[in-house]
Amino acid sequence: MTNKLFQSAIKVMSGVLLISILTGCKKFTEVQPVSQYSVEQAFSDPANAYSAVVGVYDELQGDNGYGIRISMYYPYDTDEGIVSGNIDNGRRGVGRYQLLLTNSEIANPFRQLYRGLEKANLCIEQIPLMNQYNNGTEAEKKELRRLHGEVLTLRAQFLFELIRNWGDVPAPMVPAYKQTSLFIPQTNRDSTYNNIIADLATAIDLLPWRTEVPRNERITKGAAKALRARIALFRGGYSLRSNAQMERPADYLTYYQIAKKECEELMAARTQHTLNPSYSDVWRKVTSFTYDPYGEILFEVGAGGGNSNSDSRMGNYDGPNLNAASRYGTGGGGIVMLPNFFYAFDSVDTRRDVTITHYQVTSATNIKSQRRLGELNTGKYRRDWRVPLLPGTVLNVGYNWSVIRFSDVLLMYAEAVNEISNGPTPEAIAAFEEVRKRAFVGNLSMIGITPTDKAGFFNAIVNERFLEFGHEGVRKYDLLRWNLLAAKIQEARDKILLIRTRTAPYNNVPQYIYWRNNGEEIQYYAGPTAPATALPFWRPTQVPSPTTGWTRTDWAQHLTSNSAIDGLPLYQGLARFFTAGKSELFPFDQGTLAAYQGILKQNPNY
Repeated sequence: MTNKLFQSAIKVMSGVLLISILTGCKKFTEVQPVSQYSVEQAFSDPANAYSAVVGVYDELQGDNGYGIRISMYYPYDTDEGIVSGNIDNGRRGVGRYQLLLTNSEIANPFRQLYRGLEKANLCIEQIPLMNQYNNGTEAEKKELRRLHGEVLTLRAQFLFELIRNWGDVPAPMVPAYKQTSLFIPQTNRDSTYNNIIADLATAIDLLPWRTEVPRNERITKGAAKALRARIALFRGGYSLRSNAQMERPADYLTYYQIAKKECEELMAARTQHTLNPSYSDVWRKVTSFTYDPYGEILFEVGAGGGNSNSDSRMGNYDGPNLNAASRYGTGGGGIVMLPNFFYAFDSVDTRRDVTITHYQVTSATNIKSQRRLGELNTGKYRRDWRVPLLPGTVLNVGYNWSVIRFSDVLLMYAEAVNEISNGPTPEAIAAFEEVRKRAFVGNLSMIGITPTDKAGFFNAIVNERFLEFGHEGVRKYDLLRWNLLAAKIQEARDKILLIRTRTAPYNNVPQYIYWRNNGEEIQYYAGPTAPATALPFWRPTQVPSPTTGWTRTDWAQHLTSNSAIDGLPLYQGLARFFTAGKSELFPFDQGTLAAYQGILKQNPNY
């Protein structure tokens, strides 16, 4: 976050990693010389090595990293949300799966990920060669080993992002100056996954726990363990292969065992990381730049600097629609959360009104007004929660992107155990229910009965991850590794159509809702005997008498519009160009293909 020492170092020192020796790799990684330091100087002492590693972290950030494109374009469209607006050869093309080879939103993040990979490779090579690594003071050796563990973890993250979006990619594991050719062939993703899973095992031993070091966004042991569990599940999951088929490896349980082990060890270290008792408070702390003593977020991408290279656009691009003249400043509306996602939540599930916003602020009066059902927005990174507020038209709000949370550890553990044991154990059920009980705090009797058979428990996990990780860049990739993306997109379309026609099980969805302002907030009319705090979303239209002073807003009625997306109804515009056997991966862009001169094989059906 912007007020931390680590972020200050990023602003001052990012890019000190001068890779002036890499002049031959402009076509591929586009690394530019940014300093006159030599490699020897950059790795002459722990302070300089630290600055070099900060330069690696910097490639996670900005518009082409987790500041907006990888975090907010790449995970859509899914059954939870869509990129708003009509199609273009940009972010909306990504969302609709019209993935053109000339789309810069595909090309630029690809290049940035490789810049990060190259910087990480140089650090991984050079840091263990430093004299202080083995012969320095105890403090120097400890710091250099930590830096080594950090860059191993960062390299794993860069490669993981490349693999899950592009499949088999070139995967250099040494710096470019060591390569006999800068245009290396693609590496089978299973082999690359194996390499980074092994790297993360090494990193875990090198890294400290979060309570052993000062607070900042640097990677610690818990982050590496959680990332290793996540990557192991992807290694054991489905992915689109060169034959245009979604396949998983025969030995997938080997990788589920790795995930189980890492999650078990994290679950045994609750003084380091555990659930924040309040789901809302997790995100309130993110948006107020406040330390979370529970350490629920194990890995976050630091943002700051107020620019497109090192900051983020969360709270400006996403979140509720806000007017620049309001006290909150302009922003929001870039991601639409779908009606079927809204109605997937139980009425007392505390996650819904954190994850989804159904209000907007459209004037300088700061008064909230009601959104319609087909234009709901995201809520976790909302700008109007920011402390301090950032009024006006400032684009970069400074929010860190949450990569992985402890609730993911609990649910990964439950999923892995279910597969390994051919059904849930009591420990797996307890982990699953721990997440669910946090969501239903105050209404624990409403959590329902957890299935005890393998298929039923798996389906419960699929649904719980749907509800828990809305707008966290998780859902699309979960569905891919389960080979459920095509089916869930179609299921979402079908459910939106049922809501549109108010057909069972959505027959009680109101056609309209009535509301008025109580100060700046919204008060709903839910019926003559309902308390003033009741919500109308699960009852047929309730009409106040008289209607004077109340505003009527289309709810299910809004879905009857035939021009929601690209001139189509919402259920038809969602993921409009998705094609099974193709759209599960991005294409390699035209510039990269041209640079490779036939060495790089394009992904299926592009």
